[in-house]
Amino acid sequence: MAAVSNRTGTVNNGDRLKVLEHGRRFLRVQTEKGELGWIDEKVVATQDVFDGFAEVKKAHQGDPAVASAVVRDEVYMHLKPGRDTDKLFRLAEGEKLQLLSRATLQKANSGPPMRARATAAPVATTPAKPAAVLAKGATGAKADEAPLPPPMEDWWLVRDSQGHTGWLLSRMMDVDAPDSLTRYSEGQRIVGAYILNKVNDPDAPQDDKNIPQYVAVMSPYKAGLPYDFDQVRLFIWNVKKHRYETGFREKNVEGYLPIEIAEIKDPTEKGTLGMMTLPAFRYRVLSADSAAVVPDAATGAISPGKTFVKTYRLEGNITHRVLGAGEIPPEEAHPVPPDEKKKGKHRR
Repeated sequence: MAAVSNRTGTVNNGDRLKVLEHGRRFLRVQTEKGELGWIDEKVVATQDVFDGFAEVKKAHQGDPAVASAVVRDEVYMHLKPGRDTDKLFRLAEGEKLQLLSRATLQKANSGPPMRARATAAPVATTPAKPAAVLAKGATGAKADEAPLPPPMEDWWLVRDSQGHTGWLLSRMMDVDAPDSLTRYSEGQRIVGAYILNKVNDPDAPQDDKNIPQYVAVMSPYKAGLPYDFDQVRLFIWNVKKHRYETGFREKNVEGYLPIEIAEIKDPTEKGTLGMMTLPAFRYRVLSADSAAVVPDAATGAISPGKTFVKTYRLEGNITHRVLGAGEIPPEEAHPVPPDEKKKGKHRR
């Protein structure tokens, strides 16, 4: 533990160590190879932490992935959402991840809620009686100031290529989407991109002439949203111009992952082997008669209330909504823009 000392061995992330002695901020340990030495206690985890990760892995081993992502930089996987929670497994830059579920929590050490000052009223031409400086019952806050919501952070429960499962801060990873789509994001964040089908373009500039067509869901670059996405876009391939174009777009929705890709039989079109199958996709949205979604204050879990599924099928380059005979689609909820929230408008 001297300022200058010799290295006696190397341990890798996830290696098991036997603790022989406790020092000040250091532990004397033995590796599985029999190497002895001192190591900073900040870079080791207890058996309880390791067991906790094993329990998380077992509890979510059957959970389907709702999207895929890539680690932006070296980062640790946490046992629970939150910057101050226990961590163990370190993910390398470029590691492929499966996203399982999202949680949103107040940012740690964000301090008391900030206050926003209302815009000043026009100056009157005649003297007016002075307004009260403090509102009734206020504790030092001015009447023309309203508290702003605290800053939030999004966390994702992820699974890496080795099967390790834990929580990761959302800004430390990027959703796995091709560059040919991200250029059309128009300032929004791509939450997920899913291959709907493929079309053949012999003159396409890509080496692979079977070009995938994507369903992409997007959201604003803002943490703490009570929904996963507010926009759905279908990117189809124009075989004449050899580029992606928007074949379908729906905005202003309160949508929730996962997105389901499927095939639907079309009774109006028949081939040599029977009814033709058409590519289709489904997603959930919040119902208009559902209560407002509020993330759990302790865990950050987002549990939408009443939702229903919207289904669309692609016929050539045209997208049609699939409804049953005589079915009337339910009314859905819509996010309220921030400027309208200040006016107290309803979110429907």
